[in-house]
Amino acid sequence: MNDKPREERTWTEEIEVAGHELVERVKKLVAAGNVRRVIIRTPNDELLLEIPLTAGVAVGSVVTIMAPVLAALGALAALVARVKVQIIHIDSKP
Repeated sequence: MNDKPREERTWTEEIEVAGHELVERVKKLVAAGNVRRVIIRTPNDELLLEIPLTAGVAVGSVVTIMAPVLAALGALAALVARVKVQIIHIDSKP
């Protein structure tokens, strides 16, 4: 057994997407598995929605758990032309 603590490294990425692409883009980010938090903002940097994600959860169960959030994102996407998506990634190193 290795009792060394894991070192976590986080970094932030920001992308701009069209409203109609929002749900699919968030699904892909969740499937990537290394995302800790997704923050949706207007082009003026006003906070619209913040989605915390639990690291280490299986992708299939995350999509099921996130169904209400994805539905809210779909409604939000219908109202906005463009949004900024701020993605906080996490990388664990032994």
